Amino acid sequence: MPPDETPGYEQARDELTDVVRQLEAGGVTLEESLRLWERGEYLASVCEEWLDGAKARLDAARAAHQSEAAAEGSAGAE
Repeated sequence: MPPDETPGYEQARDELTDVVRQLEAGGVTLEESLRLWERGEYLASVCEEWLDGAKARLDAARAAHQSEAAAEGSAGAE
């Protein structure tokens, strides 16, 4: 993937899992550990952004559904 392209949620999650496994396994240099840590932080933030976006979409859908239900309820009361 090009460096300026943001990975999708599943891709970021899977790569983050691999990074964590590598860090937990040890056996890498300090420099490599730092590189992995930085990549992991980036991937975690990408996942968080995707999840925040999904939550916002769900909240909007719920609000729209509640508005429609309220409008139908007040229309039926007439």
